[in-house]
Amino acid sequence: MMDLLHQIISWIVDTVGHWGYPGIVVLMFLESSFFPFPSEVVVPPAGYLAARGEMSLPLVIAAGILGSLFGACFNYWLALKWGRPLFERYGRYLLVSPKTLDKADRFFERHGHISTFVGRLLPGIRQYISLPAGLARMNLPLFVFFTSLGAGIWVVILALVGYFIGNNHQLIGQYLHQILLVVLTGCLLLVAAYIWWQRKRYRVGEHVD
Repeated sequence: MMDLLHQIISWIVDTVGHWGYPGIVVLMFLESSFFPFPSEVVVPPAGYLAARGEMSLPLVIAAGILGSLFGACFNYWLALKWGRPLFERYGRYLLVSPKTLDKADRFFERHGHISTFVGRLLPGIRQYISLPAGLARMNLPLFVFFTSLGAGIWVVILALVGYFIGNNHQLIGQYLHQILLVVLTGCLLLVAAYIWWQRKRYRVGEHVD
């Protein structure tokens, strides 16, 4: 298994080396859409190449963010184009009523920014947070901004790990595990602070009324 993983990572390093920045965009597009292609094996090798002077670290980060955004927008478009009509037509068979869709619309209208931002930082969720956003027709400029912000933080982390650690995938995995715990803790604190702020604003609004 480890030999296979090493071969895959070596192939990605070679692919990025040959394709350059467009290769990063394409691979991150795949990672950010439906394809099970982890960003952890795309960006760190590019960061490693940047450390060797074969690529530019800022351009690696920019290409990673751009690819992530393209993939997210693709999922958003799919959900916007096909998701809602599908649920409106067949939702009753899946226990999804028009009232549920309306609630999703209102939720993303009020909380879409924090949901999209945090979702882009969570493994297993970052690829799919665009789907409910598109289904709920979240404001597109806000979606693009918070997707880019969340994806940007993750891409910067991955690029720096590859830049400073190199091509040692075992060591990268150890560091990313620790970093992921920090990111998850930060997300929990951010969500808790957001909920507290929302409740406080609601109480202030009640007193004003």
